[in-house]
Amino acid sequence: MALNKKIAIPLVVLILAAAAGGGWFLWQKQHTTPTTGQKADQGKQLYTCSMHPFIIKDKPGVCPICGMELIKKIDTTAAGGTAQTPEQKQQAAMLGMVSLSPTQRVMANVATVEAKMTPLNKEINAVGIVQYDQARQAKVTAWIAGRIDRLNVSTVGAYVSKNRPVAEVYSPDLLASQQEYLLAIKSREQLKNSPIASISQNGAGLVASAKQRLMLFGVKESQIAELERSGKPNIRLPIYTPLSGIVIDKLVQQGQYVNTGDVLFNVADLSTVWIEVEVYENEFPDIHIGQQVEIRSQSFPGKPFTGRVTFIYPFLDPKTRTVKVRVEMPNRGMQLKPDMFVNAIIKVPLGSSIVVPVSAVMDTGKRQVVWVETSPGMFEPRDVQIGQRTDDKLQILSGIKSGDMVAVSGGYLIDSESQLKGGGGSMPGMKMDEPHGTKPSSAPPGQQPPAKKGDLKMDDMKM
Repeated sequence: MALNKKIAIPLVVLILAAAAGGGWFLWQKQHTTPTTGQKADQGKQLYTCSMHPFIIKDKPGVCPICGMELIKKIDTTAAGGTAQTPEQKQQAAMLGMVSLSPTQRVMANVATVEAKMTPLNKEINAVGIVQYDQARQAKVTAWIAGRIDRLNVSTVGAYVSKNRPVAEVYSPDLLASQQEYLLAIKSREQLKNSPIASISQNGAGLVASAKQRLMLFGVKESQIAELERSGKPNIRLPIYTPLSGIVIDKLVQQGQYVNTGDVLFNVADLSTVWIEVEVYENEFPDIHIGQQVEIRSQSFPGKPFTGRVTFIYPFLDPKTRTVKVRVEMPNRGMQLKPDMFVNAIIKVPLGSSIVVPVSAVMDTGKRQVVWVETSPGMFEPRDVQIGQRTDDKLQILSGIKSGDMVAVSGGYLIDSESQLKGGGGSMPGMKMDEPHGTKPSSAPPGQQPPAKKGDLKMDDMKM
């Protein structure tokens, strides 16, 4: 009996120990932390779609939505500071791209053009006013006091020639000066045969002095020669204009008395005119002397005029913030009238550079983005630096190269898709493969409503 007790007690202890160990093992199995399962999943290579990152499979294949080839999924939950392999970096770059199926591309109206290296010309459009050529203006003045006995020009706008007198003035001073000149000539003839040299030279000096006085009164050499030939003084002095042109001001009437220096007419030669063009302060650095300028007027539609920049004014108008540029041009037929408003087009050559349409560049305020099609249906965002703009084209200084295919329409929809997938887009938008009128589900992940009959099977999608 005592022997049975010695055997039974250890046996009971062993049974109790085995039961306790089994219970502890079952308890540990039931309370295993979720990270243990996640670590097991992390050790297994998973595959996802670059277009629809919520689709995850455990083996290679194609996306059930867009039919694209699945790529390896990168573990983004790993501890920080872990260096990525080149393959992981390449996959991360692919995740920043956006892929469009042919159907999505048509629905989004995505079109591409090739970025080309082409000569670029910038056009500066400005408004100008026709002005007189100041180098071709003159005033007709009275060189001697007297009375205007005859006025050959009676109206403003009349054409005058420098070879024909515009008026005739009677002046007692002029008459006296002519008589003195005739007397000096007679004295010279009488004294030139004198044996005394000083007396013979004095007669020549008197003639030269009288002739100089007549020339100061505006008498021409030909008139003095005619006076010497005829021996009779002219009662009226003809007044000539210094240049041929149009009378723009008439300040006297026939019979009026004038003093020395009084203005009789203002004359302007309109065969050449100035166009004073106003250019904004951010544009005038591109203006240079000698540049060709195209002038257009509403009075002559479809008939451009051509001139060249001759002067850039050295000051800025503080009210309009513009700089005046002088354009000189011939005025054939005097078609351009002073004070006429015209439009000026100044072409500035910028050289050869990469050019894309304006619609291809999305400006976020801080950066400019262009979507480049790296392969059929695959678009990659590129940050670019833009230069000058001409009409509907932009100069690209860096970011893309010649031959790249850039999206010129549908870029904002591509950017929206990139935002939805967490890529490198810059602006939020609506998902392109989501039907219009469908409200997004507000259920948390893992609790999505059951799929309708005929919908895609979600068995192989891990949310």
